[in-house]
Amino acid sequence: MMRIAKGGLSWIFTSLTIAVLVMVITLFVSGLVRILFLACFLLFFVVFCLLIVFFRDPERPVGAGIVAVADGKIREIALMHDSEIGDSTKISTFMNVHNVHVNRMPLGGTITKITHHPGGHRPAFQKESEQNERVVTLIQTVIGVIKVVQIAGTVARRIVPYVKPGGTLQKGGRLGLIRLGSRVDVYLPTKKIKPLAIQVHDRVKAGEDTIAELHD
Repeated sequence: MMRIAKGGLSWIFTSLTIAVLVMVITLFVSGLVRILFLACFLLFFVVFCLLIVFFRDPERPVGAGIVAVADGKIREIALMHDSEIGDSTKISTFMNVHNVHVNRMPLGGTITKITHHPGGHRPAFQKESEQNERVVTLIQTVIGVIKVVQIAGTVARRIVPYVKPGGTLQKGGRLGLIRLGSRVDVYLPTKKIKPLAIQVHDRVKAGEDTIAELHD
């Protein structure tokens, strides 16, 4: 049986309910009106099927080293100084609507802080997306503090965290959901990791694909 991501079931149920109600109405009308309601039924049924795909949450084997936080394509890798992490390697993953939308822990650790920043909904690939709605999660791990930033985009309208400060999760554990996809950035302390196992344009799966190895 397909697992549905927490935070997606209400959307699926709503689309199915509307589809059923529209179908019931078609039993009491005729002619052009009936054709219009049948078309509406087909539309909402297609939406229902697509939402099941969007919100699937499959079980996965956990990869070695530091694993990808999100499904999608690596669009940026940058060295930078972060105010909370220090000298960091930032890895940005862009999620499309066909990707699994559940984000996962890159390493096991304890959630030390979660901050929600309200903002806009610009396309996640634009520079201005730094002002979008986002959730910043700090995680204490064996290599120190790492940071995960979930960023909403044009289609994504809500970020649903699955964790709370003080909670502990294993590597590959479910961190949260961005409804209908967007972008996730992970900041790793540069001195604590070996050269990256991925490069720009690579496609990765959250929790399964290795993005970096730890220094011995």
